[in-house]
Amino acid sequence: MSGMIRRAGRLLLALSLLLACLFALVTPAAAQLHAHPSETGSPVLRSLVSVRDLDDQAWQLVAFRDGPPGAALHLRVVGYPGKVRLDHPTALQVRSGPFQWQLEDLTLESQALSNDGRSAAAEFDLSPLLAELSQNRPLRLRLPGVFTELPVPPFVVAEWRSLVSTPA
Repeated sequence: MSGMIRRAGRLLLALSLLLACLFALVTPAAAQLHAHPSETGSPVLRSLVSVRDLDDQAWQLVAFRDGPPGAALHLRVVGYPGKVRLDHPTALQVRSGPFQWQLEDLTLESQALSNDGRSAAAEFDLSPLLAELSQNRPLRLRLPGVFTELPVPPFVVAEWRSLVSTPA
């Protein structure tokens, strides 16, 4: 009996050491912010993520700041050309728990997007949303006539919030 208890104790110790080693190797997720110069030479800082809506359609969300900290923040929603056509202007509806926002459609103000005949992207003013968020809460995006719910996880919201003050 004592031999069985000793073996169980050794096995428990070995499992504990293995788990401790695994947890020591895990590093916290870092923001995937990328900096590059714009066509005008000003610094652009962006966060890019691919997500799927509830109909399993893939979308890219690109949050970016064109300029130094404090510059306007935009969110570009990109679908795959040929699969979707976005009409403008259409406000992006954002929900998080009891909170709701309407983000202004800026697509026609973007020369690159307004001249793109594929109409598979839209751009929105992200600043009002980020100014009101005090936590990295999951978000639900809705673009009427395009998708009814596009979930945005908290780690993406954290990246977006870091765009406000991170130097390029």
